[in-house]
Amino acid sequence: MHDRLNSVQARDVAYVLHPYTNLSTHVETGPLVVTRGDGIYVYDTDGNQLIEGLSGLWCTSLGFSEQRLIDAANAAMKRLPFFYSFFGRGHDVGVDLAERLISLAPVPMSKAFFTSSGSEANDTAIKLIWYYNNALGRPEKKKIISRHKAYHGVTIATASLCGLPANHQEFDLPIKNILHTDCPHAYRFGRLDETDEEFATRLADNLEELILEEEPDTVAAFIAEPILGAGGVLVPPETYYAKIQEVLERYDILFVCDEVINGFGRTGNYWGAQTRNICPDIMTMAKGLTSAYLPMGAVLISDEIFQALVAQSEKLGIFGHGYTYTGHPVCASVALEAIRIYEDLRIVDRVRRVGARLRAGLMRHKDHPLVGEVRGVGLMAAVELVRNKSTGEPFDASSGVGAYFGQRSIQHGLIVRTIGDSICLAPPLIITEEQVDSLLEKFARALDDTADMLTRAGHSLSA
Repeated sequence: MHDRLNSVQARDVAYVLHPYTNLSTHVETGPLVVTRGDGIYVYDTDGNQLIEGLSGLWCTSLGFSEQRLIDAANAAMKRLPFFYSFFGRGHDVGVDLAERLISLAPVPMSKAFFTSSGSEANDTAIKLIWYYNNALGRPEKKKIISRHKAYHGVTIATASLCGLPANHQEFDLPIKNILHTDCPHAYRFGRLDETDEEFATRLADNLEELILEEEPDTVAAFIAEPILGAGGVLVPPETYYAKIQEVLERYDILFVCDEVINGFGRTGNYWGAQTRNICPDIMTMAKGLTSAYLPMGAVLISDEIFQALVAQSEKLGIFGHGYTYTGHPVCASVALEAIRIYEDLRIVDRVRRVGARLRAGLMRHKDHPLVGEVRGVGLMAAVELVRNKSTGEPFDASSGVGAYFGQRSIQHGLIVRTIGDSICLAPPLIITEEQVDSLLEKFARALDDTADMLTRAGHSLSA
């Protein structure tokens, strides 16, 4: 069965359980195995050079060979390879990072809590929200509203927040007290006679109706990615968050801003909250925090929330939450160095300039018969492939059009993320204009290949 696989691929099939993978197909086809990285490129076991068009998992913002991060990790490992944050103890580099993140926050924040991932950060946010409302004597105010097509992690609680079926099916999820409201993607869910403004108003009205149906005294928080990432780079209408926040303020509901993908310059501002004018009570982050060189996430909370935690821990004698690796000193050192590099590169200015070039290049395909929508902000973009351009009718899920595009893209030297038939791009923030042009050329070749495949299969393609 595996005669055509090289030795590393064969051993992978034999021993590794892969996330987000069709396990049956994987046994037959084997994996793409990468052996090294350099800048925006990775290299597979056959030595093929590939542009990593999604920065790994939206995370390797500074590319795959940033020596300053390697040196920071090495120096930190020699100085203090581990210390913990339990029992009122800590270390200087953890203090430095907390102070730096608070100073960078788009709205006043009081404290930082560190985790090892975005999933843990959002899981922590849920626990803090429940603890906070218990501290305020509101034990019924526990429900959290997320959105369809949202992605917030894979712990039991955060997978429940996700609005993606694969995160729930056969996992006995979602758990109770998790609700879902509309996905703010006008191309797919807007009405033909509806402006973006009207669409945003309708979604805010629907959110209010949901809150009233559930009873406001039972609803604790609303969580949102400013730009939805794993849902397919979905960009809400300009006024959507202002309308949503009006509803939340009316019913004393917290806003949790998930910056795990959006943060650290990805959207053309330092935070996605700035890109979409969000005023959060809690912020979660990971990925770009260390450029994924080491696993780390963080939660920032307002002073109002912190004071409630203080009162409750005084009552109980302890704040009973934490992870072994909370604030790991080596991870914290790499995070601080990543932040310095973002500043040295003037990363926000760079993303705005290079991101505009990427989106302009993708927009050149807007009249292609397969292209339904081109969307994005900063260095996040997606092109949605459709069966019928005039109506936006999608391909049947079993047709595998997006997956075919992804395979052809790899053959041309580009890794993309296919979410259904949405082709998503979020390359490392260090990508140059010339490298963007190379990425676009590879993208165009894969698009042509996909159109040719569909034509051979008997599909009629016409703009």
